[in-house]
Amino acid sequence: MNTTQDFQVATAASVAVPQATAGQDRPELQKVIQDIVDSGFVGVQLRVNDERGEWVGSAGAAELGGDEKPPPNGHHRIGSNTKTFIATLVLQLVAEGKIGLDDPAANHLPEFGLDERITVRMLLQHTSGVFNFTGEFYEDGTVVPGIIWSGQEWVDNRFKTYQPEELVRLALSKPARFEPGADWSYSNTNYVLARLLIEKVTGRSYAEEMQRLILEPLGLRDTVAPTTESEISEPHAHAYYRYEEEGQEKTVDVTQQNPSWISSGGDMISTTQDLHTFISALMAGKLLPPPLLAEMCDPHPKVGYGLGVFVQDTGPNNGGTIITHNGGISGHAALMYSTPDGSKTLTAALNYVDDATMSLAVEFQKATQRLVKEVFGGGQAESAGEASKADEAGETDEAAEPAQPTN
Repeated sequence: MNTTQDFQVATAASVAVPQATAGQDRPELQKVIQDIVDSGFVGVQLRVNDERGEWVGSAGAAELGGDEKPPPNGHHRIGSNTKTFIATLVLQLVAEGKIGLDDPAANHLPEFGLDERITVRMLLQHTSGVFNFTGEFYEDGTVVPGIIWSGQEWVDNRFKTYQPEELVRLALSKPARFEPGADWSYSNTNYVLARLLIEKVTGRSYAEEMQRLILEPLGLRDTVAPTTESEISEPHAHAYYRYEEEGQEKTVDVTQQNPSWISSGGDMISTTQDLHTFISALMAGKLLPPPLLAEMCDPHPKVGYGLGVFVQDTGPNNGGTIITHNGGISGHAALMYSTPDGSKTLTAALNYVDDATMSLAVEFQKATQRLVKEVFGGGQAESAGEASKADEAGETDEAAEPAQPTN
């Protein structure tokens, strides 16, 4: 098998950044993102790369109540898109022979007393059964809380530092959701364990390994793994959180926060340009050998999750198979979609007012459905009013976007 370095030699020179077509006018894309803003989001940045070239646009505001639009390539927190970067990094270490996909994770991380049946593959595919440290939501409506990541208590303590080992030990103090490999359930704990695995086998921080194997080879200068740093570089749109205090509603700017509460489950910062470059290069085979890329895109039958990516069959009217991972974190959200060959991509950033009730969750779902239809389905997106009518009639195409955790 070729090593990761073999793929890096050509990567820096061969990853082309498409140029926007001069004077390209795509009012249908501008309309979709304006409709998203009208549905309740503060602002949207969108980047589309396809056979027509590159289109970049924004709508809404960079700041709540402000007049300036979000910067077209502003920095934003990408939430669970981080998982695709982490999975790629682990697979690159597999290519280097440092890790085996079917190694018991306990062999590399003996200090946690993990079930020896849990493999590296299970961590990346969310089939380990390990409790999700941000809380578990069961089918019968039972909720088992984890760390505090919402409400006034989180807002007041949003600069607190959590150690990744602390998050793992919290998760392991709770009952497993199921036997290893017996089912599928999204758990941020899996990707914190993956981070610790990376650091154990390399002797370097995951941020350093990310720089060595992904960020530097692809020239992703605006992408960082901040770990405990609360700042976000300019330019950026602002993120907000709403809560009640003594019967009064308060809205707080939470753009600056210590993301160690989510750790490598969703702490990274990027731009729509860097996300495009990353997912396009990944799907084009410039980061992983073909057998490992195939493993990554081999979906679990329950929800279509591979290793750090969702593999969606959106149907013939919506573009067929697309590879994606979306994410949200406290008022910032990121979308990342690609065809399996990396030739067409959609990357976007949204800023909004978050709250404990996830009041914009349905609108987020509709927004992603509409964008996928417009970009991958040949311009079939409805207007916001038409989409609402379709929902009422039970006609919305749910295949356009699966339900995904937002952090």
